[in-house]
Amino acid sequence: MAERRVNVGWAEGLHARPASIFVRAATATGVPVTIAKADGNPVNAASMLAVLGLGAQGGEEIVLASDAEGADVALDRLAKLVSEGLEELPETV
Repeated sequence: MAERRVNVGWAEGLHARPASIFVRAATATGVPVTIAKADGNPVNAASMLAVLGLGAQGGEEIVLASDAEGADVALDRLAKLVSEGLEELPETV
């Protein structure tokens, strides 16, 4: 299973707008991805309610994971998005 550990780059954490950006990006990868707090249970990264339910704060470590084909590229892109607090999924890493 591929995994990336990153700190949330959005000051407000994964709430409201950043969560929406992240969920759209996770869905756009076409790869099933889970997200979890460093010490928590993984949830579906394509589910807005699940991501909001994490309550991930700015600067907090999260874990992105997937065992699907193409997971490394998808996780690298999502990790960059989250760690840098970007507005959209980067085209390349």
